[in-house]
Amino acid sequence: MSTFTLSSPDIPAGGSVPAHFEADVFGCGGRNESPVLQWSGAPADTRSFAVTVYDPDAPTGSGWWHWIVVDLPAGTSELQANAGAKGSSTLPAGARQMRNDYGAFAWGGMCPPPGDKPHRYIFTVHALSVERLDIPDDATAAICGFMINANTIAKATFTSTYGRPA
Repeated sequence: MSTFTLSSPDIPAGGSVPAHFEADVFGCGGRNESPVLQWSGAPADTRSFAVTVYDPDAPTGSGWWHWIVVDLPAGTSELQANAGAKGSSTLPAGARQMRNDYGAFAWGGMCPPPGDKPHRYIFTVHALSVERLDIPDDATAAICGFMINANTIAKATFTSTYGRPA
């Protein structure tokens, strides 16, 4: 049995997210670009994938969804640099970017409050039992998360941190 793994040549697991992945809103001055993500070892019965990036430390009471991509074909094993751009042409055919907590259908970079201890960013690829999630294109992040988790047969994850000085 192979091990399902997720990695990024751009962001070290257990390390710090480089500053250029920071958002370009709310006083943050990054390039708001999504990183390369690569995975392998998914279960043979995987029908599609979903990718999420989540900050459980955001001071919202419910965390912060930075990126949600669903309906990635089962043969997918990588997302290219800046695949999360609004209207991305590098996502695989059929894949959908769902609304993040910035309200955008795209990648939303890191932007923790200045002076907070570094936030954790959890990058996850979910192997799903369905080819397409039965959710509307404008579904909230909570609905996406519910449906992703309801159809997950395996997942691979890594966590990195990012903080901004006071």
